[in-house]
Amino acid sequence: MTITLHHLENSRSQRVLWLLEELGLPYNVRRYARDAKTMLAPEALKRIHPLGKSPIIEDDGRILVETGAIIEYLVEKGDGRFAAPAHRDGALRYRQFMHYAEGSLMPPLFVLLVLSRVPVFGKTAIRRFRPMVDVHLDYVETVLSERPWFAGDTITAADVMMSFPLEAARSRAGLDGSRPATIAWLDKIHARSAYQAALTQGGPYAYA
Repeated sequence: MTITLHHLENSRSQRVLWLLEELGLPYNVRRYARDAKTMLAPEALKRIHPLGKSPIIEDDGRILVETGAIIEYLVEKGDGRFAAPAHRDGALRYRQFMHYAEGSLMPPLFVLLVLSRVPVFGKTAIRRFRPMVDVHLDYVETVLSERPWFAGDTITAADVMMSFPLEAARSRAGLDGSRPATIAWLDKIHARSAYQAALTQGGPYAYA
């Protein structure tokens, strides 16, 4: 069966496209543009799932939402690549970063993005809030200084999950050359042929 991905431009959905390309799973993509004024997802997505969010996949009569759940589902359908490492420590690191990406790292980045759109007060709030973001970026830099990938020596779905928040941080939250291991990791994933193919399939993506 062919997987259908409902893909919103400039969104978390790009990670799902990337993983589909890496795993070589058959899929088709339906692309959605954001509302030009609000930058929100279009109402059309609510006809697929009540939350009206992306990513959404349809597969074998099932409709799945939430990036982490979708990525775990795709890894299970795949050929073993991008799964958790077999050894205990690597498996625990894999599990941690699968959840850390959205549970801890993405929320302060989202707040920073919202504050950047608030005139006057936003700039003051950002100065007070940025140290919270820096704690996370420093932590990530330490991790990637110690090993090439988040779970260990090979790329896994944990790296796919971590891609969007770190791309957003590079674009909007001050991630730069002062954290060279993180920048090198981003450059490394962006150079992958499957990542480039996903960009072609997904259309505009501001964070690459």
